[in-house]
Amino acid sequence: MYSILQKIICSLLLSVSILLSGLALWNALHTQLAGQPPFTSERSNISAKPQNIQYTAVQLGAAETNVTPPSALHAKASCLIDADSGRVLFGKAEEEPLPMASTTKIMTCILALEQGNLADEVTFSSHAASMPDVQLNAQSGETFVLKDLLYSLMLESHNDTAVAIAEHIGGSVEGFAALMNQKAEELGLVNTHFVTPNGLDDEEHYTTAKELCHIAAYAIQNEAFCDIIRTPSHAFHSLNKNRSFQVRNRDAFLTSYEGAIGIKTGFTGNAGYCFCGAATRNGTTLISSVLACGWPPHKTYKWADTKKLMDYGFQAFTRVNLPDKPALPTIQVRNGTLAELHLNRTVKKELSSLYLAAQDTLAISYDLPQSVSAPVRAGDIIGYEQYYLGESLIYNIPLTAAQEVTSADHRYLAKLLCHLFFCSSTAA
Repeated sequence: MYSILQKIICSLLLSVSILLSGLALWNALHTQLAGQPPFTSERSNISAKPQNIQYTAVQLGAAETNVTPPSALHAKASCLIDADSGRVLFGKAEEEPLPMASTTKIMTCILALEQGNLADEVTFSSHAASMPDVQLNAQSGETFVLKDLLYSLMLESHNDTAVAIAEHIGGSVEGFAALMNQKAEELGLVNTHFVTPNGLDDEEHYTTAKELCHIAAYAIQNEAFCDIIRTPSHAFHSLNKNRSFQVRNRDAFLTSYEGAIGIKTGFTGNAGYCFCGAATRNGTTLISSVLACGWPPHKTYKWADTKKLMDYGFQAFTRVNLPDKPALPTIQVRNGTLAELHLNRTVKKELSSLYLAAQDTLAISYDLPQSVSAPVRAGDIIGYEQYYLGESLIYNIPLTAAQEVTSADHRYLAKLLCHLFFCSSTAA
């Protein structure tokens, strides 16, 4: 009996020893094979990480000019941007929060277009009818078509109309202000806050010259918005009072500057004269803003400042085509069923050109790892292709995995071991 028990114990110990030796061998083999290329008849061709590429604007075709940035502007704050890229071409105190008066109505109008129906019937409340000048002078209970009121809002800048629209879309002025601030957040604005739909003075109602330009750049992408701001005049009537109205466009910039497409004036005692304008020439649209641009009687200062900004933008910069996109590298994969990972560019809008001054420099750089570990899902962001103008990052393009790469499990490693063994035997 004792010898039988001894044999059983010895057998168990031997089995455990064999199992532990096998696990140790498998672990060592797994580590060794993980660094081998995957089971494939093709040789791995891992690309090196691309080097930074740099161009001068002149190399890309920008014209050399003697145009200097505008000086002696009347505005306390001003900004000029390229509408396509959002790049700031000129700024003066462009990030200082300031009241913006009726340029507020740019946001009011675009929200009404997006969240209302142009055929909606809008009824003026007593609160809306009580707003100070400038007014449509609608009566409490008077009803209009929303489309007509948008001309009243943007062409004549009627304050009562703005409140009527806000109450219709947002349920109340406060509800509409919440929608305005939500849209500002969606646009990435960090120094803008709305309290009123008409821009009447309030300490908590402000924006910056730069962010006002970005609001306008968003708004002019809407064709209905552009149709309204370019209209010379518009006639309409109330639906229930049998009264007729005619509004005329008060934007002098629209008819005094080549390529102008208008946008919106503003004035309050606190904000001074303000204006946000846009103009298009040779396929390029520029947007400017001037805040606190004088007080009565200096009503024309805003037009003079805007023309200086626009002239600078159109004369000092050139639209140039971007160079051909560099070939993307492939990334080494660790512990995967593929040795290399191909990348795709992921862009919301295809980049084809930039608006550059002669002294600008464009650099393309890559933020990429040398390798990644499996598993990798198709579409995973692996790194970024970055475009810099001078020191400013203007585009940060995600580079994503073009295919899925699974991990090298035990079945795969066993297959790879057989492949290596038989290939080696055959080759010998």
